[in-house]
Amino acid sequence: MTAAPGPVVARSRLPFHVAWVVVGVTFVALLVSAGIRAAPAALIKPLEGAFGWDRASVSLVVAISILAYGLGAPLGGTLVDRYGPRRVMAAGMAIITAGLAAMLAMTELWQFLLLWGLVVGIGTGIVSSVLAATVALRWFRTNRGLVVGLLSSAGSAGQLLFLPALVGITLATGWTGAVGAMAMTAAMVVPLAVILMRDRPEDVGRHPVGDDGTLPPERNEDGSAVTVRVPMRVATRSPDFWLLASSFFVCGFTSNGLIGTHLLPHAVEHGFAEVTAAGALGLMGLMNVVGTLGSGWLTDRYDNRRLLAIYYGFRAMAIFALPFISEAYGLYAFAVVMGLDWIATVPPTANLTARIWGKASVGSIYGWIFFSHMVGAALAAYVGGLMREAFGDYTAIFLAAAMLGLVAVLLALRISHTGLAARTRESGAAAAG
Repeated sequence: MTAAPGPVVARSRLPFHVAWVVVGVTFVALLVSAGIRAAPAALIKPLEGAFGWDRASVSLVVAISILAYGLGAPLGGTLVDRYGPRRVMAAGMAIITAGLAAMLAMTELWQFLLLWGLVVGIGTGIVSSVLAATVALRWFRTNRGLVVGLLSSAGSAGQLLFLPALVGITLATGWTGAVGAMAMTAAMVVPLAVILMRDRPEDVGRHPVGDDGTLPPERNEDGSAVTVRVPMRVATRSPDFWLLASSFFVCGFTSNGLIGTHLLPHAVEHGFAEVTAAGALGLMGLMNVVGTLGSGWLTDRYDNRRLLAIYYGFRAMAIFALPFISEAYGLYAFAVVMGLDWIATVPPTANLTARIWGKASVGSIYGWIFFSHMVGAALAAYVGGLMREAFGDYTAIFLAAAMLGLVAVLLALRISHTGLAARTRESGAAAAG
């Protein structure tokens, strides 16, 4: 089942391809969703003060929200494959809006867990990088990696824009002001998606960018039609699925979960002033945008497996050095390397998913690979705190994370480009039997 095409955008009225309108709407939706995901950093202490909840309880809700966010990705990806990104984007933003609006009336911890932990968590997972991969693959025949990188950079931009604003609003009006502002912002994206978003070029009588109409119909690498979908039960029988999911688990563990959660307290405990640590985080976010765009460009031109190996290798070296950094310039150097590397893994991982299992299956299969990423992030956020309490600092967990980064290098190099053909033969044999 596919979504009904929306009103046709007249070709003569636009001096550019409609694909860029779709990219713009997707960028805004991802930016808002990612900005909302950054809210706990601004809300934890105000919520503790308002309701008397302890840090452990609030942190548990945040961890559950991370897992729900990861679960929302394969759910959204499956829905995108079936109904198209237009409906799914609008529905995801509506879910986020409803969860945030309901939070304004909460009085109990279980309500916070239900609304932020589950509703907002799943909603933001639906509006995540799975949408970026789908839009790039449907609307572009060339420069797909660059488009995935551009859309993935919306996550960094959202955090950079939203977090300082949310802190300011919280200081001025309390936590309810910040939550209300997020709800209104998310609500404004819903009509934007309904009016301007489109599912595929055919809906507006256009060809994808890079196709002037003379190219033969696009096919998967085994020659099958791009509309052929691969069931998850088939994908999970491929070693490539587990190699991608495992390496992306390490990505989440070493980025969002560990560094995203524990870098600031580590830096302060290590003798750095809070303003220095905050400056390093800001620099990391800026480099994140640059690195993601650069990775998208590289993804279109070089072996994606080797790119992943390089990214994980540099990340491992940076995290290994972190416990021994004692000067501000060293911390800033770490921020540059880690920032360039943070979401750089997304374009090649999404592209490999499309190459191995076909473009029609990217939403569902990449969604579950992304879920593995968020499981790693949730585990690192929790284990990082446990090991800090057990050993008195973060050195042990940082060194362990560096070792995981080296494991991810080996996993990436073992990914093959023959998974799709192998899957086709396997499915054919099963059907014949």
